[in-house]
Amino acid sequence: MSTSILHIKPEEVDNAEKRRKYKVTIIDCGRNGVLHACLFVKAGFEVICTDANRAIVNNLARGKTPFLKHEIEPLLKKHVKNGRLEATNDVKAAVAQSDIIVIATQAKIDKKKISYLDMEKVCKQVGSSLRRGSLVIIISVVGPSATEGLIGETLENTSGFEVGVDFGLAYSSVRVLDEKTLEELAGCKRIVAATDKNSLNAASTILETITKKGIIKTNDVKAAEAARLFEAVQCYVNFALANDLAVFCEKAGIDYLKAKELAETSAYGTLVPPTLTYNNIREEPYLLLEEAENLNVKIRIPMIAREINEEFSKHAVSLIRGALRSCGKPLRRAKISLLGISQTPNTNDTPKVSAKKLAKILENKGAKVSLYDPYISSKELTDLDCPFKKNLTEAMEGVDCIIIFTGHDRFKRLNLKKLKIMARMPAAIVDFEGVIDPEKVEKEGLIYRGLGRGVWTK
Repeated sequence: MSTSILHIKPEEVDNAEKRRKYKVTIIDCGRNGVLHACLFVKAGFEVICTDANRAIVNNLARGKTPFLKHEIEPLLKKHVKNGRLEATNDVKAAVAQSDIIVIATQAKIDKKKISYLDMEKVCKQVGSSLRRGSLVIIISVVGPSATEGLIGETLENTSGFEVGVDFGLAYSSVRVLDEKTLEELAGCKRIVAATDKNSLNAASTILETITKKGIIKTNDVKAAEAARLFEAVQCYVNFALANDLAVFCEKAGIDYLKAKELAETSAYGTLVPPTLTYNNIREEPYLLLEEAENLNVKIRIPMIAREINEEFSKHAVSLIRGALRSCGKPLRRAKISLLGISQTPNTNDTPKVSAKKLAKILENKGAKVSLYDPYISSKELTDLDCPFKKNLTEAMEGVDCIIIFTGHDRFKRLNLKKLKIMARMPAAIVDFEGVIDPEKVEKEGLIYRGLGRGVWTK
């Protein structure tokens, strides 16, 4: 192990060659952990990826990942091959040889109750093998006071060391949206928080090597935890507002996306599109709501937002049913093709949880649902019950309704004339991504519906 990372100076890590002396362990290799592992290995550090799930570790050891395959896998394979990135289930062994330990473990939500048991277990493993002079950085979302409280105390009690003296502890969580790419993560400005000077300076020096936008330092860890949590809650509330306004626009004959575009020309235009795919932040508000409940405080807006967002899938089903009704067809026994299930447009990414949920709801109501995504193969979808089509032509054949669920560019150029010939007319397009022109759809004699797009005439 190198000289104590707690006293690291910027000039000691100002190029990849110098950074190679330092080893980083990433604990919990979901999307957040793997993206950070990639940033650290790209910056020049030696990286060990650890996870309790053996399948995840085995895949990483072969340079495999379920998300952002075209962007991430070549990088993983390159550094697995040259020995600068490895994967293991042995957290203690990894921690024992590392200068920097990055914890990406998330709190678990069970029946809307928060559990830090996984985080506590990880901290005990880290503490039992922690070397004097190491730096621990928390990059997951936690409730206010968790870093200084549960995490810091567990690390100190298990290791016998003191934070800020024997080892460093810092908090620096960045929102990793389901569709966020590696470059977008590198382009995020980071808040770095620690109560002691040594931890704050060390974490800032290290994290500056993996971000292009710089960092903001603070010794108020609770405020940093709250800032990250408030940001997620605000995003969740914004989606709820958009979803509520979308329903209004559909009834009032207004195109929400046009209104959003016009609003963005002003200094205060911050509208987001309506969506069913906010799975990456749907649980984070519970961290705030439980903390508020513990303090006997009612935070009403996030609670209302939760109700709106959780109910919005019912509205999506009603749009589909309405589109089919305009075709003179019932939802039951309707042949529906859902186009696009990848999290990120135009790339091979993990399937959207909301796509699976919608397909299940429709099937339970008697519809016959099939899936198609040009960036995902049927071999990658072992947990889906509905059939997966090989190509777009097959996906359009004999359908009563097409649902666009991920806005891949090729769906923006959907051949409506071909669809008209292949579909079981009259047929409908339900566009949840706002990528198809309603006027063009109706011109071809197809029925159109879209979230917030109250401009259909049929």
